[in-house]
Amino acid sequence: MSRSTLRCLLLLVACAATSAIAAVPEGPPPTLASAWTLSPWTLLPLFVLAALYVRGLTRLWRRAGIGRGVSRGEAGAFAAGVLTLLLAMVWPLDAFAAYALSAHVAQHMTLLALAPPLLLAGRPWSLVASALPRRWSARLHRSLHRPLSALATALAPAAVVHGATMWLWHLPGATSAALADTALHRAMHASFLIAGIWFWAAVWRRLRAPDAGAVGGLVALVAVMMQMGFLGALLTFAPRLLYPVYTDRALLIGLDPLRDQQLAGLLMWVPSGVPYIVVGLWLVVALLRRMRHRG
Repeated sequence: MSRSTLRCLLLLVACAATSAIAAVPEGPPPTLASAWTLSPWTLLPLFVLAALYVRGLTRLWRRAGIGRGVSRGEAGAFAAGVLTLLLAMVWPLDAFAAYALSAHVAQHMTLLALAPPLLLAGRPWSLVASALPRRWSARLHRSLHRPLSALATALAPAAVVHGATMWLWHLPGATSAALADTALHRAMHASFLIAGIWFWAAVWRRLRAPDAGAVGGLVALVAVMMQMGFLGALLTFAPRLLYPVYTDRALLIGLDPLRDQQLAGLLMWVPSGVPYIVVGLWLVVALLRRMRHRG
């Protein structure tokens, strides 16, 4: 057995062993009016990203004209992506995720399946680079262009990481361990977002580059969506509670724990698949157009 495999097994064992450690949060449960998570770990990166994007977009549209280079629709998609991140991390999902598995799953699926394609649809890399001073932009381009391009072409590894991230963090022990440790919880959120950005960047490349191979993108989307649907079905039809850490927490906000788990499964199974279906249909249209032009 390799060292990396052994480390993964030890991590899973450690997560399972900590399944009963996460205590019920102190204080009254949140309401919609109080469900704010104002953490600098979230707000600062979001503010910097949005500010750089707006600065880069303003410079581009002043030089080329409004809607050129980056269309209004693409800019709107980026704004929607930022909004979904705010919903997931600032209000209200992050606060309710400590009490309801359904809110936690909705938060995870937002970070993995919804926010990344919206953000990437806005072409953020070029706009953020144009917002920086020229020296910084040139250095970033020289140092990051090759590795980012390599990652964007590695669709199969991106799909594997995408699915593995979803399965690993939804193991009951891993979920409980994340609820018990703030640093691990942040790492979980970061891993969902990073895995989502990597996968969707690889898919977007298949959509935008004529020679990138749209068929491979379709296969990856279907494979990931099937895994998500299977895990969602497991949660929906499980006859017993799989996440005992949420038993008392769900009751505090008036939810039946088993129904909360079923709702979590439905959220993963049905709405979370919509971005994959939409982009998959987009890939089909792009593939048909390319075939028509070649013919």
